[in-house]
Amino acid sequence: MQLEVGAIVEGKITGVKKFGAFVALPEGKTGMVHISEVSNGFIEDLSAVLTEGQDVKVKVINIAEDGKIALSIKRTLPPEPRQPRQGGPRQGGGPRPQRGRGNDAPRVWQPKAAPQPQGEQSFEDMMSRFKTQSEEKISDLKRVTENRRGGGYSRRR
Repeated sequence: MQLEVGAIVEGKITGVKKFGAFVALPEGKTGMVHISEVSNGFIEDLSAVLTEGQDVKVKVINIAEDGKIALSIKRTLPPEPRQPRQGGPRQGGGPRPQRGRGNDAPRVWQPKAAPQPQGEQSFEDMMSRFKTQSEEKISDLKRVTENRRGGGYSRRR
């Protein structure tokens, strides 16, 4: 039997290390199951899950040019059932309703409403408020622009 990618074969674990387990395959070949390919859940200590001499069913996921064979145990397992979301399933099925607007209204950006001035303000108060708001907007624009350019601290040549 020729080993090929996608084949599911029986093997025997010959060694367990921190990073994975070595599996003896048919025709005297050896492959390795990385710790991330053992289970769908998190495994801290592989030796607590697999033992030397244990028979396992593995799927061949890669055969490198140098002959190394990558195997997976978790890909031979049935998929885990999906856990229901918090709050339970939605009633009625179908697509999710859109929030805060009609279903056929386009999504349009709206600026944040500036707080309305309290009572009568002098010209100097209005100018001071305008200047403060302008400086905040400019600093926000500079921050966004510098982030897109890589921080703004690079040297120009």
